[in-house]
Amino acid sequence: MAHLALDRQLVDRCRDLANRISLPVEEMIRSHTTVAIERATLRLLGVNGAVKHGGQLFPEANIIVEDLRRAGVLERGALHWVVNGMLQKKMPLLELTALAASRKLDLTKIPRGDEERIRAKSRELCQAAREYLVQQRTVRDKLRGEVKDPFDPEGRKGPLLYVIVATGNIYEDIIQARAAAQAGADAIAVIRSTAQSLLDYVPHGATTEGFGGTYATQENFRIMRAALDEESRKLGRYLRLTNYCSGLCMPEIAALGAMERLDFLLNDAMYGILFRDINMKRTLIDQHFSRRIIALSRIVIHTGEDNYLTTADAVENGHQVLASQFINERFALNAKMTEDLMGLGHAQEMDPEHPNVFLLEIARAQMTRDIFPKSPIKFMPPTRFKCGDIFYSHLMDAMFNFVGVLTGQTIQLLGMATEAMHTPLLQDRWMSIKNAKYVFNGAKDLGREIEYKSGGAIEKWADKVLRDSAAHLEMIDKKGLARAIEERAFAEVSRKETGGKGHDGVVPRHKEYLNPFFELL
Repeated sequence: MAHLALDRQLVDRCRDLANRISLPVEEMIRSHTTVAIERATLRLLGVNGAVKHGGQLFPEANIIVEDLRRAGVLERGALHWVVNGMLQKKMPLLELTALAASRKLDLTKIPRGDEERIRAKSRELCQAAREYLVQQRTVRDKLRGEVKDPFDPEGRKGPLLYVIVATGNIYEDIIQARAAAQAGADAIAVIRSTAQSLLDYVPHGATTEGFGGTYATQENFRIMRAALDEESRKLGRYLRLTNYCSGLCMPEIAALGAMERLDFLLNDAMYGILFRDINMKRTLIDQHFSRRIIALSRIVIHTGEDNYLTTADAVENGHQVLASQFINERFALNAKMTEDLMGLGHAQEMDPEHPNVFLLEIARAQMTRDIFPKSPIKFMPPTRFKCGDIFYSHLMDAMFNFVGVLTGQTIQLLGMATEAMHTPLLQDRWMSIKNAKYVFNGAKDLGREIEYKSGGAIEKWADKVLRDSAAHLEMIDKKGLARAIEERAFAEVSRKETGGKGHDGVVPRHKEYLNPFFELL
């Protein structure tokens, strides 16, 4: 495969800067918890029921954690109060939590028992939950071994064909997912209902009325995973399931995704801050616990740097994408993730009318592939400059597919000719898959047949982006990540450290804070 002659010392410098940038954030992570982490902890233990009130289902985990927060005792961790209740009342976990969620029992009014017994029982429960996640991972990997697995983290087999479904109805999504798989898709992403990332709870049960997508729920995960398992056996080819692990419920989605055997989760350290105005501290603390779960379950994350180029010019600000990739990589490493689980995101979003735009896109794509050789890079299609001209859009997608196969990308999210007009239909996906299969097959080994001209336009542009990224990281290191984001370091978006949604869900940890998952994961 062709490679660029990059300044490796400068690449190392970027990684060192990313590590330095992460250090104050890691200290904040170690000294705080959030309502979402505490809810995820309960969900991992099996507290996934809901209480019906006024025709609405309220998750038990939400009610319990919110009551503890309002009582001002969440700083010790939800597990402390729940396990104390189990021991003092001599009651099974789910019986106790059902009573607490229905407010027939106040956990804070139960006399406190022996601290060592509480800690020992907590560890026992968390260890059992960990073993269940490992068991689910084993079930998933066993199926991958039984059928052909098209995924190659290093991209040697050509990019993985990745398509989305977004009907709002999980049962309709299954029909579209099966059709896409039969046409050749390798991975199915179930788009979340519009603005679900801003909900501070996970809806309960199967859903049929999402807007612009389908709600991410544990039951929806289970239903789609079962359908794709069946289709995988039928086709003799493993189908990957993707959902969105971002927003105010990031740790809970990670927990539910791990429990229901998802393969990919969109998970980014800064996306929620920049594009959903979720509090900076909340997002950075939540991403760490999410990634600890994801690392154990060996789910591949997809980061969201491609979104930066929808609000900032891709030619002028491409270095912000690379700088963010270095930071996302560092936070993932801090959460014990391995490089082969880091699907770092980038996109082909330059203005198609820009002179030599194709050369610049190749430079960026190859640079990303070369800097992160062990990461299953996720390459996003052009969207910003698409319009109602479906023939031009289809051509843009073909050029995007060509860059993907030439530069050895791993995961290729296929563009849709009609995406600027409506939610793509079945035939639109079929057309996009046919486009990609033609290009991927026709140019399969092109990257092994060419070399990049030393000192040529492609190499020079990659060098410029790398140097600009290093300068950008130097600036962030001097100012600190919070101030840099406030001063529009990424995507031309400004956010404040204490602003945004969910700030009231950040809780300083007590010196006796209890959560064995941080050790066991």
